[in-house]
Amino acid sequence: MSSPRRISPRTAHKELARDQALLVCAYDSAEKFEQNHLQGATSLDDFKAQLPNLSKDRDIVVY
Repeated sequence: MSSPRRISPRTAHKELARDQALLVCAYDSAEKFEQNHLQGATSLDDFKAQLPNLSKDRDIVVY
C-alpha cells in the first residue's frame, strides 16, 4: 500500500479524463454529497462498498 500524495487539480483532471483515477467525495452524509458533489464523483459510502473490488492500478482522488 502506498502512502497518500497530493496532486494538483490539473493532474487530477487529466487522470480522471483518462479513467486512471476514481473521484471520491469525502462527505459522510448522503445529503451533503447530493448537494455538493462534483460531477462524476462517487460517494464515500459507495466507495467503501466498492473497495474490495477496486483495481489497484487506479489512483483514488479524494476531496
